Amino acid sequence: MRELLLAHGYFLFEDPKERQIMKPYAPLGILYLCSHLRNKGFDVDVFDTTFSCREELFRFLRSETPSVLGLYANLMTRGNIIEILHVAREAGWKTVVGGPEPGAYTAEYLHEGADFVVSGEGELTMEELLLAIRSRTSDLTGIAGLSFMLDGKLHQGAPRQQIANLDLQPWPARDAIDIQRYVDTWRQHHKAGSVNLITARGCPFHCNWCSHQVFGQSHRRRDPSLVVDEVEWLLGRYQPDMIWVSDDVFTINHAWFRTYAAEMKRRGLRIPFECISRADRLNSEMLDLLAELGCFRLWIGSESGSQRILDSMERGVKIEQVQKAVHMCRERGIQSGMFLMWGYEGEELEDIEATIQHVSVSNPDIFFTTVSYPIKGTPYYKKISERLVQLGPWSKSSDREIKIRGRHTGRFYSHVDKLLRDEVAKSRLLADPLKESEQLDLLNNSIREAREGIRATFAEVEQ
Repeated sequence: MRELLLAHGYFLFEDPKERQIMKPYAPLGILYLCSHLRNKGFDVDVFDTTFSCREELFRFLRSETPSVLGLYANLMTRGNIIEILHVAREAGWKTVVGGPEPGAYTAEYLHEGADFVVSGEGELTMEELLLAIRSRTSDLTGIAGLSFMLDGKLHQGAPRQQIANLDLQPWPARDAIDIQRYVDTWRQHHKAGSVNLITARGCPFHCNWCSHQVFGQSHRRRDPSLVVDEVEWLLGRYQPDMIWVSDDVFTINHAWFRTYAAEMKRRGLRIPFECISRADRLNSEMLDLLAELGCFRLWIGSESGSQRILDSMERGVKIEQVQKAVHMCRERGIQSGMFLMWGYEGEELEDIEATIQHVSVSNPDIFFTTVSYPIKGTPYYKKISERLVQLGPWSKSSDREIKIRGRHTGRFYSHVDKLLRDEVAKSRLLADPLKESEQLDLLNNSIREAREGIRATFAEVEQ
């Protein structure tokens, strides 16, 4: 008899933006949880919502014999998870939520229908909880990492210690879902099938807007040879055209990376892949190894072109390091991707201009921008908490939609974003000896419009 059903709240076909992008990846977090618990003798299934719809999940919950439902929640799926909780509770399921958000909103998730909230890594906490349910134990207060309501009051268990040796953990239970559909979806829409894997857990850096709810500020790596075993198996089992390495910072440990690269080379393995790193963890040697292994795109968190803002974020990175990293990527034929953030606390017009100049000079192949948003539990959230304005009911919104009183409005940042893209396009055009003056005239006009829009909306602030 099934003891646990795992699910998440990401419905690909219900999200217009995601349907446009069509780059889904398997939910490795709950697949790791599934394999751990199966390895401990529990009967665990996964309902993968990615290619499903909420009504199909609701029918399943209402028609199946209820047991325990474990839901992975993040700030983007909060509303979906709350709706699933309500349906599950009505159908008689015990409900557990975990993931990067519930630890910061424990009381809220319990109020919305969760019986339990798991904070931090879920494997050991869920193992103890399922054992207690199996043995009908009534006292759950000794389970670390577990929160629940007890006699009308919130009980929060002691912090759960992290898994010390990741090499003792089984690989994700990819057999629990249809991985081939992910590969085929990628291949259908992008002519290259892709799979994802994780070689480490956690990030030890202190960027004060970044959440560390699940892994803390830790960094634990798997044995490089065992990671290569998994890569080799993935290539043989699914024949992907590329891989997404989902680590927070893939090249953080240079000694580890050298060993990994040598083992891949020894076995004759090479597969195109993309990954994320930090500019201060990149040098010529690391980029040479990345290129040899088949890295075709490297994502670098730049966030801002203002050193003052980066220091305020506690990024620990210099602007020159980012620019050099992008340059070294270009030299090796590796595409560079850059993440940027507008509106961080204290940002002024000169910081915006510095960011525009930085991106124009760096000239990454791709760059994405967002307006900074405070994630509960981070130093950034705490710093500006008195100015935060929640729009609408908590259960139907997310931290991305919280307004910050006194900050520029979305209209202002849309003009800033347009100016950035126009200025970078102009910089690229001027570097082209075959540039057409007509294109340059159009860009100059667009730049003037963007600057006029910035001036017109500069005084607008969130109330």
